[in-house]
Amino acid sequence: MTGVRLAFSWLTVFPVRGPEQVDRAAAGRAIASAPLVGVTLGAAAAGMLWGLVTIGASALLAGFVVVAGLALITRGMHLDGLADTFDGLGSYGPPERARQIMKSGGAGPFGVAAMVFAVAVQAISFAALAEANRWFAVALAVALGRIVVVTACRRGLEAAPDTGFGALVASTQPLWTGVVWTGVATSAAVFAVPGRPWLGPLVVLCAAGLSAMLVRHTARRFGGLSGDVLGAALEVSVACAAAGLSLRV
Repeated sequence: MTGVRLAFSWLTVFPVRGPEQVDRAAAGRAIASAPLVGVTLGAAAAGMLWGLVTIGASALLAGFVVVAGLALITRGMHLDGLADTFDGLGSYGPPERARQIMKSGGAGPFGVAAMVFAVAVQAISFAALAEANRWFAVALAVALGRIVVVTACRRGLEAAPDTGFGALVASTQPLWTGVVWTGVATSAAVFAVPGRPWLGPLVVLCAAGLSAMLVRHTARRFGGLSGDVLGAALEVSVACAAAGLSLRV
């Protein structure tokens, strides 16, 4: 349970206290438990979306409120990581310069554009899912964002130099942990789109694959994994999964 408590204390504002001393072993257990946080947040997002639509809010307004609510619950750190990552990618400088830009604390044009686009895609996709009564799909998309974090921390992918959180969690997960969690999400996705049991698993695999490609590219670009890259992978996978699950094919 130490890993679960630490995961909730890291990834949410919930009043859960983790251990006072955190080493790589504890960090690894927390990352392995991150999908449990995703399930909780996914259920909360689906419930919030359903509640807003039920009381008369438009689906689009409800979608944006849910995205804002998730940002508040997670301290906005994943969106911040997304913005920092794309600012680093847009710098076209050496890895050292890219990491310096990511640590600057400000948001440049690439970061702002990426953040606005991700928020818009998530909100509009949540709205479409609400209109189609695909509540489970909302929860699945949010949960998947925390599953790709496990995959990103797989062994063999080292942390970038001068990264605090990245150095703590990078290369802590055996490959099978990410495979198992992705398999669980893929199996559950069969029920995400009523009448189209093939669509959910396909979307999950595509979103997870795109996230893995992003992590691989940024690791080469920045010289390793960082906490900002984890946030970017999370937000991109949620946006891709929500958009894919909202398709009416």
